[in-house]
Amino acid sequence: MNQNQEPQGSEINSDLSGFLARFDIRMSPELADLALTHRSHAYENGSSTHNERLEFLGDSILGQVVTLKLFHDYPDLPEGDLAKRRASLVSSAALAEAAREFGLGEHLKLGVGEERSGGRDKSSILADALEAVIGAVYLDQGQEEATRFVLALIEPLLKDPTRFTTSLDPKTSLQEIASKAQEDLPSYEVSGEGPDHDRVFTARVTVAGVTGVGVGSSKKAAEIAAAKHACEQFAAKQADQ
Repeated sequence: MNQNQEPQGSEINSDLSGFLARFDIRMSPELADLALTHRSHAYENGSSTHNERLEFLGDSILGQVVTLKLFHDYPDLPEGDLAKRRASLVSSAALAEAAREFGLGEHLKLGVGEERSGGRDKSSILADALEAVIGAVYLDQGQEEATRFVLALIEPLLKDPTRFTTSLDPKTSLQEIASKAQEDLPSYEVSGEGPDHDRVFTARVTVAGVTGVGVGSSKKAAEIAAAKHACEQFAAKQADQ
């Protein structure tokens, strides 16, 4: 297929069917196609139909499922700690991580501009698309299947030993690393690209000989992602010593 040629709908649907097959879920081709359609693709093809409404629905379903799981799994945690853990699991960075884990990016329908700028691996696009798929599963299969799908998606995140430590507040964790290393407080370099309505930010931070890089839909989100990456790099460096 030519690099700039748009994938045919049947190929896209087949791909998402394969993605959902990992979770033993089937979905109508039309709804699957909609869940994968980024607004850049819709606009370039003269359509107003894209996945943002499904994303809105999926965000709500995701939050509900994660809240209930944490509430039942951690009966002794106060509300504040539960809220922090929920934020760690439903953040754009966490959703993008889950999307990459299961290879969702390769199935997206993007406009030519987004395709050329690496949209298939942009955290904001991946996170939004995963929420859209959650919303589509809910509409097509109901609450029970949507719940099962969300729990399967977050399972790898729950197995991460740093998920509820460093990941809860990575910028503070990185400040602590800098303090112990007797270095200055972390300083972030942030750059942005893309149109105002879909701007993507990239942040870099270096502490104790390691550099973290993060991408997000806001400067704050990018800095948090960069801090988390730096903390992970530092932990790996310590483990090798």
